[in-house]
Amino acid sequence: MIFLRSLIYFVLMALSAALFGLAISLLGWALPVGYSDRIATAWGKTNLWLMRLVCGLKVRIEGGENLPSGSAIVMSKHQSAWETISLRGLLIPPQSWVLKKELMNIPIFGWALRFARAIAIDRKAGRRAIVKVVEEGSRHLEDGRLVVIFPEGTRTAPGERKKYGLGGAMLAERTGCAVVPIAHNAGVFWARRGVKKYPGTIQVRVGEPISTQGRKAADIMREVEGWIEQQMEELPTKRS
Repeated sequence: MIFLRSLIYFVLMALSAALFGLAISLLGWALPVGYSDRIATAWGKTNLWLMRLVCGLKVRIEGGENLPSGSAIVMSKHQSAWETISLRGLLIPPQSWVLKKELMNIPIFGWALRFARAIAIDRKAGRRAIVKVVEEGSRHLEDGRLVVIFPEGTRTAPGERKKYGLGGAMLAERTGCAVVPIAHNAGVFWARRGVKKYPGTIQVRVGEPISTQGRKAADIMREVEGWIEQQMEELPTKRS
């Protein structure tokens, strides 16, 4: 039953991506960027509803008062595809996501990402990728947008951690913009590989904004990583 419900959700998610992506692709070029932001956020909210309805997958947010209402750098733990969909619906609409450039080549979905001001990077480009994050991210922050980054760069299984990249912290050093850290245990219910989405409640913790004024990137990242990984040690790693 879990496999069937998960498969049904996957089909609905793909259809919703095509529908909302087409709405952005057809009109995004002619309308202000706020239009694309609102449609993309509506897609995220729709999928949160579908997850709850089809898969029995809910979300509980701790520290919701810390969710940014203006420009900020959001750095989140990366365990599954859940956060790449759900954060789009949980955060305010003006968002620019740092993501791998291969996603831009997906028909319709990739076209929509361009109108939503995504920052597409080549993960093999090293320093050039960081420079792009800093340059484009700075412009987006000046426009009052969120810049959303997964500092680990790739998904990690529950209980695991990878080295945190410095790109987001260098953006924070350059701009002095606050960093909002997010920890969650989505990987317990939605594995980084496989189709099954298990019912339950994903716990999300949003930290207080971390001040970055006058601080170096390495110092900023140590605090971000320390907070996120401390929360991860406290969050459940098994389904009840």
